Amino acid sequence: MNDDVRLVTLTGKAGTGKTLLALATALKQRSKFKQILLVRPIVPLCNPDLGFLPGDITDKWDPYMQPLFDNLNVIRHQFKESDPQAIKIRELLNDEKLLITPLSHICGRSLQRMFFIIDEARNLTPLEVKTIFTRAAQGTKIVFRGDLHKIDQPYLDALSNGLSHLVNRMKGQAL
Repeated sequence: MNDDVRLVTLTGKAGTGKTLLALATALKQRSKFKQILLVRPIVPLCNPDLGFLPGDITDKWDPYMQPLFDNLNVIRHQFKESDPQAIKIRELLNDEKLLITPLSHICGRSLQRMFFIIDEARNLTPLEVKTIFTRAAQGTKIVFRGDLHKIDQPYLDALSNGLSHLVNRMKGQAL
């Protein structure tokens, strides 16, 4: 919640509420930002070929984004459908002020005044994490989150992944 802290890393075991905490904080601070952007890398565990799934591109990535919608629903279901908080969340989604999308869709963008949450950052390389930083412009807050011991990429481990690298490099920095 500290406005002076523009880079946050959340690490911990699966199920400890990292995504939920980041999303709840973003919703609480939404008036300070133009948009809440919640992204995650698409990392298939079994079948790496998205091309053979039926439907359009949204149908193909929806299963990978579902955990993010699940977290949003945990927050949304705290309220009755007619509650102003629930209505505001629906409006944020409809107006794309809260956008849930694959990480690959930020390429080429300049993200100004955004609350930017990168889910499952443990599956990123150090170069990919550095690339994400180049997208963040003035007024953006970035939250990288993940479990450093649950890596889904075959060429990364608990020490070589981008999130671990970021945590070690930024320890003690004012940012």
